[in-house]
Amino acid sequence: MTDQVNFGDELVSPEEKTRRVGQVFSSVARRYDVMNDLMSGGMHRLWKDRFVTRVKPRPGEHILDMAGGTGDVAFRMARRGARVTVSDINAEMLEVGKQRAERRRLTGLSWKQENAEQLSFADATFNAYTVVFGIRNVTDIPAALREAHRVLRRGGRFYCMEFSSSDWPGFSNLYEAWATNVIPRIGKAVADDEESYHYLVESIRRFPRPNAFKAMVSEAGFVRAAAEPMLGGLVTIHSGWKI
Repeated sequence: MTDQVNFGDELVSPEEKTRRVGQVFSSVARRYDVMNDLMSGGMHRLWKDRFVTRVKPRPGEHILDMAGGTGDVAFRMARRGARVTVSDINAEMLEVGKQRAERRRLTGLSWKQENAEQLSFADATFNAYTVVFGIRNVTDIPAALREAHRVLRRGGRFYCMEFSSSDWPGFSNLYEAWATNVIPRIGKAVADDEESYHYLVESIRRFPRPNAFKAMVSEAGFVRAAAEPMLGGLVTIHSGWKI
């Protein structure tokens, strides 16, 4: 790790980035799911359905859903019979998820506050590791990928869905204008927090393009690393296997 890392367009220490990211998600936790609907026009629900179809959760298997926060992806996997540990570095996000699970009377879920860079789980604990729209907020992404590899069993699978920039001409410009000018204003109106959404938009801009992140997955020890881009790479499903 270098002495300084990006928090949006600002250079800060790794410890300061971790602290500030925690503040961002503490601030937006209660309105997080509403904001996802507004920012994506509801499309995030379709993306998550597609993601879970790729993961293929099986009854009884153990899945770690990292940065699982409010439970959106974990609920989909639990309904298929998987035993899901929902982990997040942010306690407020986990609390929202627990309350949502109770209202839905969902079973097969456990909740654990964890730092993706230093997981407390033993080696070879899980059949699958998932992370959706969360890994770009990790301070040391290679460390988090190595931890994902460590806690998976032999034959385990890694699945990640994340934003980046789109390479579709025209659409990329439209999205950039939307992200820059509209999303922070929606954050101000709905979550009373414009600044956090400025950061979230900037974190998308800075996340590696699909092929670059695919290479990072391979470097962490995964085989058959793959990237399935949607909307020209604006959203990509990444995968790999531990052998």
